[in-house]
Amino acid sequence: MTVTTDPRAAADGADVLVTDTWTSMGQEDDGRDRLRPFWCYQVNAELLALADPDAIVLHCLPAHRGQEITDEVIDGARSAVWDEAENRLHAQKALLVWLLERSR
Repeated sequence: MTVTTDPRAAADGADVLVTDTWTSMGQEDDGRDRLRPFWCYQVNAELLALADPDAIVLHCLPAHRGQEITDEVIDGARSAVWDEAENRLHAQKALLVWLLERSR
């Protein structure tokens, strides 16, 4: 594993690009100054072009379109964001079943 703060180096040849929101719930009004340090990490077509041609993109949602990820990437053919969300739903349901069965 390589740890880097350079998004281009991280994306180069990557199989998966993963991003998350830059602001937590309740911080949306903190302004553009808070976001400024993050812009170089935006997952966009340019960054995705550095990844492996079969690479996928993940985001745990909700996404702030145009901030951490662009519309063309989240809605693009290499986005697995919606599958990720669906899989999370099923995992959460299974966890609830397991917890409820343990409480009997």
